[in-house]
This record gives sequence, C-alpha cells and structure tokens, in this order.
Amino acid sequence: MSLLAVSDLHVDVAGETILNGLSIDVAPGEVHAIMGPNGSGKSTLANVLAGRPGYEVTGGGVEFDGIDLLDLEPEERAHRGLFLAFQYPIEIPGVSNMEFLKASLDSCAKARGQDEPSAVEFMKEARRVAGELDLDAAFLKRGVNEGFSGGEKKRNEILQLLLLNPRLAILDETDSGLDIDALQVVAEGVNRFRSQDNAVVLVTHYQRLLDHIVPDFVHVLADGRIATSGDKSLALRLEAEGYGWLESNG
Repeated sequence: MSLLAVSDLHVDVAGETILNGLSIDVAPGEVHAIMGPNGSGKSTLANVLAGRPGYEVTGGGVEFDGIDLLDLEPEERAHRGLFLAFQYPIEIPGVSNMEFLKASLDSCAKARGQDEPSAVEFMKEARRVAGELDLDAAFLKRGVNEGFSGGEKKRNEILQLLLLNPRLAILDETDSGLDIDALQVVAEGVNRFRSQDNAVVLVTHYQRLLDHIVPDFVHVLADGRIATSGDKSLALRLEAEGYGWLESNG
C-alpha cells in the first residue's frame, strides 16, 4: 500500500496553472527524488503536500496513509507524520530551538494520544542528535534559525526531522547553498532517518546530493507533470545532458 498517493493533481497559483496532472505513488521504505527545470512545479508539489496557503487545487487528489490529505489542516498533516524541510528556512526570533522542538514533540504526542517526553529525556536526545549533526549543544539555546549560516539552517531542519521522526519527509532543496562538508552531514542525517517504516520525497536540482542519498526512484517534472522516471542513472543523464532531450523525446 502506498504511503503517499498523488493522483492527477492540478494546482493553480495566482491564476496560473503550475501542476497539470501530476501523479506519483510513494511506498514505505522508499526515497523518491524529484528533479526538473526551474518553474516545473517541484516546490509547488512540496508546498501543496504540506498545506501551505495560496495554492488552489483544481483537480485530482492526494491520499496520505489512506486519508484524504487535502482535507487536513497543516498541523493535522504534521500530527499524522508529514514533515517539510524548507528550501528557505525562516527565522523565529525570541523562540529557542529547544522550546520550539519540545513544543513540536509535545503537540504531536498529544494528538496521537501518547505521553509527552520528559524535559530530561528530550534534552538528552536533542543533545545526542545535535552532536551527530556537528552542532554544538549551545545551538539548542539559540533562536530558531536566528543568525544561522545557510549550513546551520539546513542542519537544523535535519535536527527537527530526526527528533520528530515523521512517516513522510519532504525535503525541498535541502542541499541548496551547502558546501560539500555540510552536504555530507545533512545527507548522513537523512540516511539515518531512512527506514522501512518511513519514506522520503527529495526535491533537488543537483545530482551531487544523490551521490550521498541514493534514491529508489528519480522523477523529472516538466510542464507540471512527471515527464519520465527512472533510477539514479536518470539523474546522471540529466547532469550530463540537461533537460533538452526530454523535449526532443516528446
């Protein structure tokens, strides 16, 4: 059974059609890479799945773990185990990482009828995961993304991912702006997250990330739908030849 089933999805943004019949099925244990030229709809797909306002679904549907995802509010999607790592993480001045993460974990636990982690348990686990991502423990006391470098912001997203442990992680160009060292740290975090119980949808422009996070499937978006799919070798072809051959093949 699919964890995520997107069927013939049509989406308009500000009156312009961006997604035009996109379909994709993602099963537990799988990593799907989404590639494509600028404007093809990659980030639109990520934002629609997360429930960001401003995106009008005009056709098709999305099921997440057998539930109509589009009927859920963004926080309900998060409670059910959907996570979005932003292409451009925002700053939240005055709210520490520690406060933000604990509140997120508590909210998810409450929604699922689970016990909230104790402060001691949470701090122990948060420090452990931060250390694995080369983040000093003092990082947890800083405001969320406040004054962070690009690499720190992206590692902070992966810190959230590992602590929240969702069913489906949507990573929207998590590799953008990273040097090779930061890229490897982020990729190692994603690989630690991977299991047979969860799935990853990885939006990226660059094949280099797929050297570190090997996908099960690569999909290429063009004109708002998936033009072709394949394995990791498809990403290598795109790096070598660009996207022009897709047009020549119709």
